[in-house]
Amino acid sequence: MELLQLQYFRKVAELEHMTRAAEELRIAQPALSKTISRLEEDLGVPLFDRKGRQIRLNAFGRAYLRRVETALNALEDGKRELEDLGAEKGRVNLATTTHKCFSDRIGDFLGMHPEIRLQISQAGEQEKRDKLVSGELDLCITFPPIEQPGIEGISFLTEEILLAVPSSHRFAGRSSIRLSEAAGEAFICIQSSNPFRKMTDQFCRQAGFEPDIVCEVDEHSAVGHFIRAGVGIAFIPETLVDRIGFSFHVLRIEEPVCRRTYQIAWQKERYLSQAAREFRDFLVQSF
Repeated sequence: MELLQLQYFRKVAELEHMTRAAEELRIAQPALSKTISRLEEDLGVPLFDRKGRQIRLNAFGRAYLRRVETALNALEDGKRELEDLGAEKGRVNLATTTHKCFSDRIGDFLGMHPEIRLQISQAGEQEKRDKLVSGELDLCITFPPIEQPGIEGISFLTEEILLAVPSSHRFAGRSSIRLSEAAGEAFICIQSSNPFRKMTDQFCRQAGFEPDIVCEVDEHSAVGHFIRAGVGIAFIPETLVDRIGFSFHVLRIEEPVCRRTYQIAWQKERYLSQAAREFRDFLVQSF
């Protein structure tokens, strides 16, 4: 049994499609099929159920995949540990939901540690969880905090969620508001799949109403355009108010409590490189 066989098996198991797996692995499809067949011969059981060109991981395959992932992750952890012993440098794979809140801190860290390479991606909450568990990520910045066995995290920033209104709005002369007073107002919201939207919808329910959503946008930077045009009002994270760059009025929400907490998370059982530990500690201490 060879390491390459295990790596190929993991990719085929992930995609359950021989041709796509061969393309991602950059090998010929017949060669990949032969490698998987040899692995099954060595093990004495089929790992996939085959029907025509379709393949599906079976019970043997699922059981074996768990062990293969453990073995490959352990080898990768060993490589990282050796890199740490050899030199003060490294690479950190990091994912966030949004880069805007943390771009300054990331820039500060890289300025202090030019020898460290940060590989940064933007991903949804479930995708971050999956990649953290699979070992594709070293760290992820997330909200709400991940509560899942095998994942550890440190909460490092709690910010208020404010209500932004056009400068000509009837609330514009005030500094704060009870959210229930906004029932019946037209709301500009982030798309429903975004965890920020799920959180703000819950705030409205706590205040006793469902928001009247007249406009949905992909990200907060687009919200400012529609507020300025007088289309409606919107929830805005405290840390993004100055970054959006448009003139509008913001109010603190007195009731209910509208806040969100960020967490930096990692997989408990995997080796966390020196570079990843340095970034984690820097981020936590900088807030």
